[in-house]
Amino acid sequence: MHFDLTDLRLMVRVAECNSLTRGAEASFMSLPAASTRIKNLEESVGARLFNRSSQGVTLTAPGQAFVLHARTVLGQIESLKGEMQEYAKGIKGHLRIFANTTALSEFLPPVLRSYLLSHPDVNIDLRERLSHDIVRAVTESQTDIGIVAGTVRTEGLQVIPYRADRLVLVLPARHALARRKAVDFAETLELDHVGLHEASAIHAFLRQICDGLHRHLRLRIQVGNFETACRMIEATVGVGILPESAARRHAQAMAIAIVPLRDEWSLRNLSICVRQLDALPLFARDLVELLVADALSAG
Repeated sequence: MHFDLTDLRLMVRVAECNSLTRGAEASFMSLPAASTRIKNLEESVGARLFNRSSQGVTLTAPGQAFVLHARTVLGQIESLKGEMQEYAKGIKGHLRIFANTTALSEFLPPVLRSYLLSHPDVNIDLRERLSHDIVRAVTESQTDIGIVAGTVRTEGLQVIPYRADRLVLVLPARHALARRKAVDFAETLELDHVGLHEASAIHAFLRQICDGLHRHLRLRIQVGNFETACRMIEATVGVGILPESAARRHAQAMAIAIVPLRDEWSLRNLSICVRQLDALPLFARDLVELLVADALSAG
């Protein structure tokens, strides 16, 4: 059974578009040529890959499995091309890391600084993602190392405990709720919020919590980082839900108050996840060891 890379890319694009026509256009291919390729592919694997209807196409169970593996293969090929280009420039290693908002903003910068100083021939591609997207990316070999928060399903992955952090309510220092020992997140939904930008993992996470409560987050303003969020809160623009580590750091210089949330989901354990630690290159294992050592030193 032979698979052509053009066929793999076509399958992924048709699946993403839910349309053979748009998938063919995205592949710079005529509709008859795309249709013939998929027909030949179905005959080769011995199973129908798409259900076709007047509304477009949807993946069958074999089609879903095919596209999952196709994405993995294509991702690995892109990584291979990128790494070969880096080697040609004298770079000896390339690391891909997906992390949640808190890890990326609060914990990783000093560790990565030390790592890059001691590994001048390694480049890092660092991206912010939601935890369940990180798990999928590690599983599908789209990234080498993932740092996730909370309770996510990590079956089939090697998981290493990393840190713990809590989401808290951050308020102007003289806010009416500032003296409370704890509040429910639902209670804060009556207030204007200072939120992070749409692409941030924390923003998406809070949206999911609100959807579960059948409520909406009253966003007064959205900003790009924790420091700006705290400054807006200090200026009484609204309240915010932020990692306790970031809130306490900025509270040293700003007139803001921190109140714990009663919600169980507010306490989040962060974990490092990889497909198989021993299978990673030595320079990647060096970073994992550095991350674990940094977490232990922080207590």
